[in-house]
Amino acid sequence: MSTAWNTHMNLFRLSGDILHLVSFFLLIFKIRSTRSCAGISLKTQTLFAVVFVTRYLDLMWNWHSLYLVAMKLIFISSTFYIMYLMGWKYRSTYNREEEKRIHVLYIIIPCLVLALFINQRFTLWEILWAFSIYLESVAIIPQLMLLQKTKSVETLTSHYIFCLGGYRTLYLINWIFRYLTEPHYSQWIVWVAGTVQTVLYCDFFYYYFKSIK
Repeated sequence: MSTAWNTHMNLFRLSGDILHLVSFFLLIFKIRSTRSCAGISLKTQTLFAVVFVTRYLDLMWNWHSLYLVAMKLIFISSTFYIMYLMGWKYRSTYNREEEKRIHVLYIIIPCLVLALFINQRFTLWEILWAFSIYLESVAIIPQLMLLQKTKSVETLTSHYIFCLGGYRTLYLINWIFRYLTEPHYSQWIVWVAGTVQTVLYCDFFYYYFKSIK
């Protein structure tokens, strides 16, 4: 399966993983402390849930790394917990009207079609893996669209998005580092999708750093 690249660790990837974990903590802390999920996209969280479930199907048989197993379980459980907080516990504060015009199928279907045609091997697991890579690259779109519609963002929410963008940027550096130091290393599907994802955060990064000056 194409998760072989997950077995390689370096400072850039470890730092990216830590930022990813911090992003979950910040978002859960924000929702629990304010008892509100205003400004947070449930559709983005739903897309992330689809990403993690389809990518980490190997949890059923691949337990060779305790670190990877722990990270995968944290990603999945944290995302579903956030969805629970938004969809049930604090659903009265969810920006449902602002997200009505954001149709996730317009994001999911192109990613699925792309995975069917562009993958490393035409097997179920490889197609799902490629699909999860493509989908993660654009899963933040509903959140960014919600920010544009509401024209405001709370501090903790902005820190959450910054951590997500930072995690992906560090992974991009990790791929460059591995390409320069590991013979025959090639993951062009991951590289292209990760670059697209990082670019999507660039506009947010600009306004984020501008706001904290």
